[in-house]
Amino acid sequence: MTKSISELLEPAAARAVGVIRGIDDTRLGDPTPCSEYDVRALVNHLFQVVVQFQALAAKKDSEFGETPDQVGEGGDWRQRFADETGRLAAAWAVPGAETGTAGAMGFPARTVGLMVLGDLTVHAWDLARATGGDFAPDPVVVAELLSSYEELASGARKAGVFGDPVDVPPDAPEFDRILALTGRDPHWKR
Repeated sequence: MTKSISELLEPAAARAVGVIRGIDDTRLGDPTPCSEYDVRALVNHLFQVVVQFQALAAKKDSEFGETPDQVGEGGDWRQRFADETGRLAAAWAVPGAETGTAGAMGFPARTVGLMVLGDLTVHAWDLARATGGDFAPDPVVVAELLSSYEELASGARKAGVFGDPVDVPPDAPEFDRILALTGRDPHWKR
């Protein structure tokens, strides 16, 4: 049986929160496998994704223009991230969140939910890899993402969301294949 987006987001969020909590402030300027972002910028981007996809779950428009500096706002940005990921899972648990289309994107709502699930998972890996932390994605999440990423990769590349695919062996682990589809080298090191 296919799990709901909310059920998939819960373990993905827990793993991402673990990575975020492990980021030392001295690492915020470090490069990441997501080449256009350093650690601080990627944390801010992921905050924005988590917040904006709450709106999309409610069939509202989202605003991905300027990215607020959540890390620089003071207070416990790690706890705020944990709180926002909890709100994200709750937003996708609302009846009807996975039906119809989501926001101005015009994509099926479940596809949009899989997009945020992918961002949360792949960017958590980016941040863990960049800061020397550990990251082991939930196997159920990985299985769900692989099939959707195989379908979405071509369009995501055309839209500039994914980079050129990286070659990996056909028997590579599923998560390595997901990373490769997004244009990441699964063996990236700082």
